Amino acid sequence: MLAIPADALNYGLAGERAGTLSGKTLMLPELRQLLAICDANATWADYRTAILDQNVLLKGTRSTRARSVRHLREWYALDRRVLLFRVLRDLWDWEVEAQPLLALLCAAARNGVLRGTAAAILSTPLGENVTPQMLVSAAAAGDAERWNATTRGAIGRNAAASWLQSGHLSGHLAKRRVRAACRPAAVTYALLLGYLCGDRGEGLFRTFWARLLDASVEELRQHTLAASQRGWLEYRHAGGITDVGFRRLLGNGDQESRR
Repeated sequence: MLAIPADALNYGLAGERAGTLSGKTLMLPELRQLLAICDANATWADYRTAILDQNVLLKGTRSTRARSVRHLREWYALDRRVLLFRVLRDLWDWEVEAQPLLALLCAAARNGVLRGTAAAILSTPLGENVTPQMLVSAAAAGDAERWNATTRGAIGRNAAASWLQSGHLSGHLAKRRVRAACRPAAVTYALLLGYLCGDRGEGLFRTFWARLLDASVEELRQHTLAASQRGWLEYRHAGGITDVGFRRLLGNGDQESRR
């Protein structure tokens, strides 16, 4: 499983044992609804109030609203003081088509269990079935006693639903591996995650985060060029040298702390 460098924890990423999947999916529909209603500069308190008191997610009871707050907070932080969320929010409205992968990348950065299930997704050829058992086994990483049977079942179902939301799987009952829709905004975010984890230059196109995009290196380069033309990042590739910068997105991000 990917090890998150200690320095990256300051930006909102989480270590290998962080998080669980036994109680929730990626919650992409809820995230989309929340970010569509709340201002781009909303605070954590604003998001919490919108979910709990204004019921913008249309949940039936206050207890389900409270669970939504807790789960969305764990997945996405919902706090602009956390660099990982601030960049997600800044990219979010730029490309609607990129939102499933933006959500997946952020959630995987913050949840070690979801991150662990990626091995099963990335190793399965397009068109072949992916089962909940495959996802749980990948997340357990050889530790068969990590969860009891009930928890394993919940993790498997929620992981499958999460990868369905991200666009890596299709199907209602049987889940089949398909190619996710890669877009420049998602590539920008994935390259930034690699940068925060210590990679630079050409290495940014071969990280775990880049692999989640389901695209070839050449496709990633094309999307990176498009992102640079839109001013989302700085990109130069010539004479065998690759340089990628994030001045617009980072700002004073190295001063941010995790929440």
